[in-house]
Amino acid sequence: MSITFLEDGHAASPAGWGAATTACGIKYQGRDDLTLLVSERPCSAAAIFTTNLVKAAPLRYDMALIGRSAASLRAVVINAGNANACTGPDGEAAALAMARATESALGLPVDTVFVMSTGTIGVPMPVEKILGGITAAAKGLAPDNGPAAAAAIMTTDTRPKRCAARIDLPSGGAITIGGMAKGAGMIHPNMATMLATITSDAAVSPDVLDAALRAAADISFNSISIDGDTSTNDTLLVMTNGAAGSPLIDDMDSPDYQAFIAGLTAVCQRLAKEVVRDGEGATRFVTITVRGATSDADAKQAAMTIAKSPLVKTALYGADPNWGRVLCAMGYSGAEIDPDKVRLSFGGMPVLDGGMPLPFDEAAASDLLNVPEVTIDADLGLGEGEATVWTCDFGPEYITINAEYRT
Repeated sequence: MSITFLEDGHAASPAGWGAATTACGIKYQGRDDLTLLVSERPCSAAAIFTTNLVKAAPLRYDMALIGRSAASLRAVVINAGNANACTGPDGEAAALAMARATESALGLPVDTVFVMSTGTIGVPMPVEKILGGITAAAKGLAPDNGPAAAAAIMTTDTRPKRCAARIDLPSGGAITIGGMAKGAGMIHPNMATMLATITSDAAVSPDVLDAALRAAADISFNSISIDGDTSTNDTLLVMTNGAAGSPLIDDMDSPDYQAFIAGLTAVCQRLAKEVVRDGEGATRFVTITVRGATSDADAKQAAMTIAKSPLVKTALYGADPNWGRVLCAMGYSGAEIDPDKVRLSFGGMPVLDGGMPLPFDEAAASDLLNVPEVTIDADLGLGEGEATVWTCDFGPEYITINAEYRT
């Protein structure tokens, strides 16, 4: 098995996929804000949705859809600039209208169309603009429009997030997994404002695909945090169309499944890390690893608490090796911890051992943090549990972006 990332890969890189974009003028001027991603054949599909109890209209539509169309999905329509959240019955009607317009424009059954929206909450959808955009975009479907699709779904993002990888299967032949994501703020695990669409030309049964997606998400999109906020619209969708001609993957014990999930995880992790790198106002990408916990779940709980601590994140912005803030975060995380056994290092430099500070060069430690990519490593000394999560620092630009988001 080998995984090779493609140069300039995107969501339409797998066989049998096409994309199209257009400008509807929903919120932004001078850029595309509507995307279609379409498979030439029916797909197995699986999705994970936000845990926020306030759910946007398209998300509620999709949650009902995926239960009856997990073996037949064909298309995704995505708009940027309006979340269609807290918009009442009109919002519900708008989500359905987007699916029906895609049905009409592409000649597909409405139950094969997935709908996503991202943008400002509580603003009525400019439905007529969007429906006209769907009709216009449908005329331009092409495999090489994947890069444009990733750009058209952005909101406060500063750059598109996209990739694709080729995976050699043990049974012979190869498959491709592609994807695109958006999100720069309101990012916290268990699906936070983040949209991600993963595509593949593999043949995978719906139940196996669902299990694979949940396993991959746990160590990718559900292991990142920018600001600790969880959005109303977060959705992770995967669709596989079998166009590669490889054998059906319907056994989770098979070597082909292991290759597929490795590739899916690699693509999800790359996209998730790109979301963090583009965090609103971020200047540092931070990898936090906690080892020696009583369980992997405890390790992740401790790591995520560090990742979302404003005190830790502001210290990182200032390149301040303030180990006390990290230890404090682990202490209130809910994970089992014995302070007298904790070891901690910044950028490979030990700063704490057995719960006691070590003598270290503050200036040298600060230099290790004053770089684009930072590591924090903790060992709880209690067991074999381990987890890695990714986050970023908090800088003044984060406040500016969010203070001025609507005004």
